[in-house]
Amino acid sequence: MTQDSKLLEPLSTVVSGVVRLLIGLLAVWFVLSWFNPHIHFGWAMGGTTCVTADWISGSSSDTDMVYNAAAGAHVNAIPQYCTAHPGTYQGLLKLLGELPAFILLLGGLLMLNSLLRAAAREGVYTPRTAADLRLLGWWLLLGSLAVETIEAIAKAALLATLAEEAPFSAGAWLNTWTSPYLAILTALGLLTFARIMRAGVAMREDLDAVV
Repeated sequence: MTQDSKLLEPLSTVVSGVVRLLIGLLAVWFVLSWFNPHIHFGWAMGGTTCVTADWISGSSSDTDMVYNAAAGAHVNAIPQYCTAHPGTYQGLLKLLGELPAFILLLGGLLMLNSLLRAAAREGVYTPRTAADLRLLGWWLLLGSLAVETIEAIAKAALLATLAEEAPFSAGAWLNTWTSPYLAILTALGLLTFARIMRAGVAMREDLDAVV
């Protein structure tokens, strides 16, 4: 399938290289976790923890002066709540606010790498390729929604521990939640192309049977 493997370049080489790099970094971080108490399974848990409440803003003459606003303009100040010594609960919320996106990225890259390797080995127009493409589409669609939901809940809960007048509520969660429009559209595109490819593979198999 040399010709099919050429069709997959340069994406195949780039994805393979990125996957190897990420796995190598994870291995290094995992080893460091044995020597650094602030790193758990390769993810830093200590350090300054912050949440930006970008739906809250205000302006004043002092703010305009500090940031050199032009005449007739004003500067909106967006608060960022931080703690230099987060507790265990705050550290866990910080982890939940960052780790899911990395898991989605790594899982997607592993699936894409597996898809490209199988396509190069068995051929692009095969039931396996269509199934792998469909799986990747569902991973991106459901995963992106899950990631945004988990991270929004974690950030809203973390903010509730740092700001006295920002209790954890459905409204706070909605303020921190952002719809992953691009990921959803990309996932729908993958699912559509998977269906088209599956139909094309079926037609090709029927044609081969007739011939």
